[in-house]
Amino acid sequence: MKNDNSAIQPTSIAERAGGMRRPPGRPDRRAAWRGSLLAGAGVISFSGSFPATVFAMRGFDPYLVAIGRAAVAAVPAIICLRVAGLPLLPPRGRLGPYVLIVLGVVLGFPLFSGLALDGGASAAHAAVVTGLLPAATAACAVLRAGERPRPLFWVACAAGALSVTAFTLTRGGGHFAMADLLLVLALLSAAVGYTEGGRLARETPGWQVISYALVLAVPITVPVTAVLALTTEAEPTGVSLAGFAYVGLVSMFLGFIPWYAGLAMGGIARAGQLQLAQPLLTLVWARWLLGERFGVLTIAAALAVLVCVAATQAGRHR
Repeated sequence: MKNDNSAIQPTSIAERAGGMRRPPGRPDRRAAWRGSLLAGAGVISFSGSFPATVFAMRGFDPYLVAIGRAAVAAVPAIICLRVAGLPLLPPRGRLGPYVLIVLGVVLGFPLFSGLALDGGASAAHAAVVTGLLPAATAACAVLRAGERPRPLFWVACAAGALSVTAFTLTRGGGHFAMADLLLVLALLSAAVGYTEGGRLARETPGWQVISYALVLAVPITVPVTAVLALTTEAEPTGVSLAGFAYVGLVSMFLGFIPWYAGLAMGGIARAGQLQLAQPLLTLVWARWLLGERFGVLTIAAALAVLVCVAATQAGRHR
């Protein structure tokens, strides 16, 4: 089958949602609200990723969990593309953005965040550090789209970074731990993947975007997963298998479908604000599912990051 994007995507998401393009400056409010609801579903899905990763690593090697989740997610991705009668690979002209998605959210974020959790970071600690993800995503979008944000945007970004720095130094006895560096790398990886995915989802349905990225990564994820499965020790339990299934099917595939669609339909600036709730939701899951205990400092740091990131959204455009 000819890999022709024009044959696959005759209309954009905006056109399908509203029936026709609206004049500039007159956004489709109904589509925007639908986009926000879809993005909210994605945020809820992603908020359980850290606790699920902790569960998975109780029975499997951290590298196997990080890489294997993408190999697992590739199965439903291939099935969906085949059922829809679409090619398994994205158009050649857009391989660049898809490669960035692979490096960002298919490989980078799972690997760095998983190693951070294995290296001693709690799910609550990871949630606070990666709470800057919406601001980092917005910054990547600024660089990619050539936007000129207000000074408030950069001030808020700096304040959020200082809040996270103060939190990590306080918790680390005055110095950064390797786990904190890994979490920062996870944060940057996800920001790149979210930005590229949100841009592509404006013209390509969100499920196709993540499916193409997962299939594109198969030559790496499947062989590496097979080798790790044969060479690492595993003590699978019901809990670890459930955690592995969650990060493979929900965090790596199902969650991206409403997330990318929501960013495209509701706008990255509007729908992306819903991700502000993700660190707080993760704190709830960490306390409820893992029994993690965290004090006032953790909650205060999470709220400080939330306020700073909200300010970046308010000051994003001139």
